[in-house]
Amino acid sequence: MPVYHYKARNARGDAIEGRLEAPSVETVADQLLGTGVTPVDITEQRDEENAWTRLQARLTARRPSLDDLILMSRQLYTLLRAGVPIVRALTGLAENTRNPVLAEVLHDVVQQLESGRPLSSALNQHSKVFNSLFVSMIQVGETTGRVDEAFLQLSQHLESEKDIRDRIKAALRYPVTVLGFIVVAMFIINIYVIPQFANLFKSFKAELPLATRILVATSDFFLAWWPAMLAALVIGIVMFTRFIRTEAGEYKWDRFKLKIPYTGSIVMRATLARFARAFSMTLRAGVPLTQSLAVVSLAVDNRFVGDHVHDMRNGVERGDTLTRTARATEMFTPLVLQMMAVGEETGAVDELLEQVADFYEREVNHDLKRLSATIEPVMIVIIGVMVLILAMGIFLPMWDLVDAIRK
Repeated sequence: MPVYHYKARNARGDAIEGRLEAPSVETVADQLLGTGVTPVDITEQRDEENAWTRLQARLTARRPSLDDLILMSRQLYTLLRAGVPIVRALTGLAENTRNPVLAEVLHDVVQQLESGRPLSSALNQHSKVFNSLFVSMIQVGETTGRVDEAFLQLSQHLESEKDIRDRIKAALRYPVTVLGFIVVAMFIINIYVIPQFANLFKSFKAELPLATRILVATSDFFLAWWPAMLAALVIGIVMFTRFIRTEAGEYKWDRFKLKIPYTGSIVMRATLARFARAFSMTLRAGVPLTQSLAVVSLAVDNRFVGDHVHDMRNGVERGDTLTRTARATEMFTPLVLQMMAVGEETGAVDELLEQVADFYEREVNHDLKRLSATIEPVMIVIIGVMVLILAMGIFLPMWDLVDAIRK
């Protein structure tokens, strides 16, 4: 499909320009007029320019982030609430978004809407951008005639999701940075520093202490095998990345993340908070219980937990209560199970699940605040042990040489 470069003026009279992929000049003009923009000049780009533009787009393309989806959902809620038609709203967002992948997706959604497809079906064609929870909420909004409220609920859910992820990243940034510097320091010391001292010690032809001999042997190993070690590291990273992209690998990796000391508990509760928040939102929107569990099992961003949620769905379909199926997973605390039971008795499961989400999020926030204070002593001990080994390995033989010279 050809690409057209256009120059136009918006409703305020400001000059704007951009590119659109469309079958004809008339289609481009119609799309611009539909967004309230008056075209001034529309020219088709040459094949060489189109190829270069597509190459640039592929090289700079990135998957839409949570920020992009939050902004899109907020804007669509505002536009639909103001009475703007959905096609016009999506076209305007596609023209204004800074993410080329999201812009391309929105243009495709607009084309499917114009061909008669419902919005949820069009969004479902792009599962890498819009997950099952997103599509299900829009489908419920279409059924009830409240698509604008569906986008509002999605934006609030995505903002909560982003807040939890940002807190976890901020808490892990310090220890990961320190460990990275420690690894770099080990390579530099073994490749550049210790060999200089080793040559100095060899020139005196003195017997070296055990700690020094260990350091020298380690340094010699690094010098002889560092290309192979680097190649093994790169191959290991590539193989690990491919492994966790498989279903079995993703399941094992997600299960392992939950068993890491201290941080695994935080990740587990953050995942359960995500489950409870999404489950509450789908139930409140009117999605049936079994369908809500099926949707949420794919939206918790952890295959291990998602499989347990799917088991809950199977249990509910067999006639078990939500509380019994939740207890069988052994993922929830007694307090949370009691709240679920009360919710089933009173018919307010969605409200009680929202309280469950608040409960887990408060626990996660509390533990994240303590995470740095807990890890700092461990980092100090690791650095102290490194300094002690280096001091014993480097300075002990120097002291022996000084004593020998004095004698």
